Amino acid sequence: MNLPNLLTLSRILLIPFFVLVYMIPGEGTYLYSAALFALAAFTDWLDGYLARRLEQTTPFGAFLDPVADKLIVVSALVVLVGHHANPWLTLPALVIVGREIVISALREWMAEMNRRGVVNVTWIGRVKTTFQMVAIVVLLANPPDLESSWVVLGYSMLYGAALLTLWSMALYLRAAWPTLLHGLAQR
Repeated sequence: MNLPNLLTLSRILLIPFFVLVYMIPGEGTYLYSAALFALAAFTDWLDGYLARRLEQTTPFGAFLDPVADKLIVVSALVVLVGHHANPWLTLPALVIVGREIVISALREWMAEMNRRGVVNVTWIGRVKTTFQMVAIVVLLANPPDLESSWVVLGYSMLYGAALLTLWSMALYLRAAWPTLLHGLAQR
């Protein structure tokens, strides 16, 4: 257990706190929840940076980091969809969550086929993650009011993240397509 892995675990441990704070009615809870989520999102960058810088990458960290990322994003989107309760937020949230499921399954399949390195994180995935995290922070920080320019900005960024999500998923699928076809032909 090293510092990067501890940061990844702390990201998972922050989930119930930002969710509970968001669900507590009252003044300021939106900002507190957004701050906790932003802290969790920052640890995503920090743990990766430290793992590379300190040469402390581990198989456990490589497994846990994407799990932690998916847990914080899906938790935040579920809470936001429930609170906003409209199709305008539900649609990009479904695209983002659906892509995470498809890519997780694809990575598992590629590992089964001993082709894990074919499906790696790309710059589009990094930009998508940035859009997604910023959109979620903005949406958590504000009450669900479609008249608010901040909420409209958050929705716009989430739609941008959803489009980048589809683009990155298409790239992953294209890279994995020969292996998928080969695996299907063997079955």
